[in-house]
Amino acid sequence: MEYQKRLYQILYPNNSLVASQLTPEQFGKHFLVGTARHYEGKVIFTEVDANYRHDFFNIDEAMSAVFPHEDGRPKATKFISSYRVLEHIDLNAIKSLYLVTSNGRTLELKQGTHDTPHQPGFIRTYAQICPTTVLSMTKLDATEYARYITDPSHNKWVPKLFFTQIELPVEQFLQDFEESPFMAPPFPFVHPAKLRDSILELKKTDKESKGISLNSEMEKIPYTKIRHGFWLAQGQKSLFFPMPATETIKKENHQFYKEM
Repeated sequence: MEYQKRLYQILYPNNSLVASQLTPEQFGKHFLVGTARHYEGKVIFTEVDANYRHDFFNIDEAMSAVFPHEDGRPKATKFISSYRVLEHIDLNAIKSLYLVTSNGRTLELKQGTHDTPHQPGFIRTYAQICPTTVLSMTKLDATEYARYITDPSHNKWVPKLFFTQIELPVEQFLQDFEESPFMAPPFPFVHPAKLRDSILELKKTDKESKGISLNSEMEKIPYTKIRHGFWLAQGQKSLFFPMPATETIKKENHQFYKEM
């Protein structure tokens, strides 16, 4: 049987480039339940154009080793690189983005347009996922934030960034915290008092961004908390993968919905 050779870029929990004969759905499931490597948790990856080449990677050499097993099973994974991968992937070569639950259920996100009106002064929470993992709050919208983080003049810049916006109703949180200082934190890895102080600092100063945690800990953030979708950004260019409404996911991919 002939199997298509594919390229996948894992963005979470690590950043790797992998050749495979599995479909995206099979690949996502294999990473969670079909491998001897022990891993429990989310997986996020993209499919990369199989014709993509870059001198940083030995893609042709890896592809030549991708062929079915003697019993006819497709080759599941041939790791090409696990170092500085996103930095060397052309955004134009990236196809769909895939979200995988801890039980191997996969949801495909196609590229789309982010056209939500910008609200000046609105405080957003962004989780950097790859190559950095900072959780930050900012007054910048996604486009401005992407340009800011991938600007070489910024002392904490990265060449490319994969990130998402996390749902956090700021005003409601401040009210809830005022009424109950011992409330459960919106993010289990950030004390609510620290979150409150960061919000007030952004509100009372000209500061545009504030780091909340060095680790965004995506494993502890359910997919239901994703606001708008995911961005892959490099300077003035970015790709946006809109997250479908929960009701849409429930209707079209019920198995994924049950594990969000």
